[in-house]
Amino acid sequence: MSRIRPLPAELVNQIAAGEVIERPASVVKELVENSLDAGASRIEIDIEEGGARLIRIRDDGSGIDADDLPLAISAHATSKIASFEDLERVATLGFRGEALPSIASVSRFALTSRTQHASAAFRIEVDGGKPHVQRPAQHGVGTTVEVRDLFYNLPARRKFLRAERTEFNHIDDLVKSIALARDNVEFRLGNNGKIVRLYKPLRDVDDAARRIGDVLGEEFASNSLRVSHSGAGLALSGWVGLPTASRSQADQQYFHVNGRLVRDRVVAHAVRQAYADVLFHGRHPAFVLFLELDPQGVDVNVHPAKSEVRFRESRLIHDFLYRSLHEALAGARAGAVPSEPSLAVEAGPVAAVPQVLRHQSGFRLGVGEPLADYAALLGRAGSAVDRSTANDPITPVHGGDTANDVPPLGFAIAQLHGVFVLAQNAHGLVLVDMHAAHERITYEKLKLARQGEGIRSQMLLVPLMIALSEREAATVEEHGERFAELGFDIVRSGLQGITVRRVPTLLAAGDVPQLVRDVIADLAAHGNSRRIEEAGNELLSTMACHGSVRANRRLSLPEMDALLREMEITERSGQCNHGRPTWVQLSMQELDRLFLRGR
Repeated sequence: MSRIRPLPAELVNQIAAGEVIERPASVVKELVENSLDAGASRIEIDIEEGGARLIRIRDDGSGIDADDLPLAISAHATSKIASFEDLERVATLGFRGEALPSIASVSRFALTSRTQHASAAFRIEVDGGKPHVQRPAQHGVGTTVEVRDLFYNLPARRKFLRAERTEFNHIDDLVKSIALARDNVEFRLGNNGKIVRLYKPLRDVDDAARRIGDVLGEEFASNSLRVSHSGAGLALSGWVGLPTASRSQADQQYFHVNGRLVRDRVVAHAVRQAYADVLFHGRHPAFVLFLELDPQGVDVNVHPAKSEVRFRESRLIHDFLYRSLHEALAGARAGAVPSEPSLAVEAGPVAAVPQVLRHQSGFRLGVGEPLADYAALLGRAGSAVDRSTANDPITPVHGGDTANDVPPLGFAIAQLHGVFVLAQNAHGLVLVDMHAAHERITYEKLKLARQGEGIRSQMLLVPLMIALSEREAATVEEHGERFAELGFDIVRSGLQGITVRRVPTLLAAGDVPQLVRDVIADLAAHGNSRRIEEAGNELLSTMACHGSVRANRRLSLPEMDALLREMEITERSGQCNHGRPTWVQLSMQELDRLFLRGR
């Protein structure tokens, strides 16, 4: 039988490196986080050969005392925590004391640093985990870490590195994510001697959108909603992309908790549910979000690389995120400008009707009027265009002498092939898919009607017996009140079974056993479930689709204007129930370019 013996320090560090350092980007993450914890206002990152040959991080932070340099490269030595109480309230990005010794054990490593009150800088080098004697060096206040020949002493790990471009792209993406969270810090990223990224610090907190544009491009900045909401000790801020600006991949999703970029299933689920009613199938939303909460409310010590967290009140976090994003997206009405402050969450889910809507002379159906009246209006026979103005299509057909008198979606001027409404607004030409737009309007009114009367349920003629695992049955028993709120009457029957006696009326004809199992899974994982509402919404969406104005339906100009006004005051009217856009704006500049005007 083999004897138990302690592992050599070098092997311990290499094992830790295997957990913390997956690739060169992992090294950059750990070192940049150390620089930020040191209060750096400028961080320079130099990369050669994708990080395999060289990673150099230089900052102007507080630096490290000469006497502390040997400790800095020792395992589990840190200045950031000293007790279990400190561990429960971690406010720094790095704290475990593993990064530097782990990196030094698998590279040719050098650490040079100087504090503000030191007369000179000192440098210490480590080769494969073996430190050399420190010596004086030339260096300003701050720290420089050089990592050369990563994994040179672990050939098996080195051969798993990808192509140089791939590894650099991972580093580039990482720097972007950190730059988004720290817009008061200057970041410079160099690749093989050339500067490829330079993010200047922002001095004005109100100009935070500029860093968003610098990092993610103007396309994201101009197609996103500003979010700012707080409550229950939580604060959420950032930007969420419009549903019409969704992406084929989840490559622009950045979520930070107390300044730390993380991946979390609670967050992912909440975001997915918030977009469920507006996102086209198979598409992914783009967002940059920052959640701030008491450090005691989140455990950041659940993953060696600190890329995952565990919330102590996961249900509270989930509901807060869902409601904040849901309300922000509800404000994305057709004709609204994404950068308008009224789209921030503080404004509430329903913004005030613009003053201009009360000045136009065309017919407008009030948002509170019955759906049947609107259906009757659109059901009336009408000509394709108003014949009295058919020969003058570019002249406004309604009152309004100035741009300020024109509503966001303008006034209708024609109908194209019985499918699209053409309107003129202050910016140019608006095209509306009339079926998609009316479908969203009808759908939102049906949802409001259902919310007014609550979830109606009906008794089953024959109670439904469902076999479950013991854990699932216990979840039903634990969340009995929540099931009742969702329209179910369910009791536990034995260790591994339940009996369903009442179900939501809208869903009685559906697959009740599978729906119940899905709700149980949600409650067990997240403490909440929106399966009932989502299933009900799916049915309402189908009803709205069949009850909406169809293609090739001729509408009069007043009917078209009524549709435009409804779009402007209906939540989520920028997309139909399936996530497709309902309207498109062509500016005068875009139209000029199409016809080569001004050349």
